[in-house]
Amino acid sequence: MPSETEMGHLRRCVELAAAALEAGDEPFGSVLVAGDGTVLAEDRNRVSGGDRTRHPEFELARWAATNMTVEDRAVATVFTSGEHCPMCAAAHGWVGLGRIVYVSSSEQLSGWLAELGAAPPPVRTLPVGEIVPGLVVEGPVPELVEQVHELQRRFHGSH
Repeated sequence: MPSETEMGHLRRCVELAAAALEAGDEPFGSVLVAGDGTVLAEDRNRVSGGDRTRHPEFELARWAATNMTVEDRAVATVFTSGEHCPMCAAAHGWVGLGRIVYVSSSEQLSGWLAELGAAPPPVRTLPVGEIVPGLVVEGPVPELVEQVHELQRRFHGSH
């Protein structure tokens, strides 16, 4: 169960996902937090321009590789509205970031897409642990799952 401070980071992820939706992007948002609790960076999905790799988790991994030491990356946490896709999980693992805390799982997203009649993602959804063995991954967070589900309904209902 995330602490109240961590719940605040997760709520921010949902806000960023809503901002992505308002901008015409798929609703995903993420926050990178240092080991001491300092928020270092945040981003939202930016795939509507045609570059399907512009996921927030991937952007945060790149930011961390450029701006953080190996040691600082290892104790950082990525909070995110949805569990990392395989591309983002691999980037997370390659740059050596620490734990991940997500609101909704890839399995939940797959179920929602099917329920909404939306096409499945072009890349198979897999749990982060299958991509980055041994990484501490926590989620889903039931208190916020319905908010993320609603953002997905709004996005896929409009397309």
